[in-house]
Amino acid sequence: MSRIIILGGTGYAGGHLVAEAARRGHNVLAVSRSTPASLPDGASHRAGDLREEALLQEVLTGADVVIATSSPRGDLAAPGVLRSAYVMLARLAAEQGVRLGVIGGAGSLQVAPGGPLLVDIPDFPAEFADEARELGAVLEDLRASGEGLDWFYVSPAAGFGNYAPGEATGSYRIGGDVLLSDAEGESRLSGADLALAVIDEIETPAHHRMRFSLAY
Repeated sequence: MSRIIILGGTGYAGGHLVAEAARRGHNVLAVSRSTPASLPDGASHRAGDLREEALLQEVLTGADVVIATSSPRGDLAAPGVLRSAYVMLARLAAEQGVRLGVIGGAGSLQVAPGGPLLVDIPDFPAEFADEARELGAVLEDLRASGEGLDWFYVSPAAGFGNYAPGEATGSYRIGGDVLLSDAEGESRLSGADLALAVIDEIETPAHHRMRFSLAY
């Protein structure tokens, strides 16, 4: 059993991660500014803002893994705000020997080997471009971090989010830096299957200091 901290644990990705980790018997702490209506057995909640260093220091104490699921929206929308918070988180995780996982986006994936990034193609939704670039910068910061930090970064499918919840299939495909698509050219993943893959990674680590992508 691992002690798992999930930052943004009441959001779409975070909520699924809390549920899956608790279902498997892990000791789970969800951290978010909003209080959940309910939590699964084995999970607890701490109210707080990931920009608060004292809070992060406290919740990381005794943890095995911390998963950061926030998006650059709302109070975190201004350029550099989320990135700076994640730099601080990475530093604290390294100091405490806690493995760090970041749920990023698909925008920083290549559309084909050697091809452009998804965020740079003409039909990428303009309203999500700044988010994609902020999360891409987070990935670059992790790649530049010292060897003392054990991290992984997850890029879900392009069609991932509460706007396209999909179905829990109990399976997933793993890729690298290239967007995963199915035979019809669709790139999709449900929240439940993202959680399945991430908790699998926690229980059986296979990706150290690298990004991997996920899709059906």
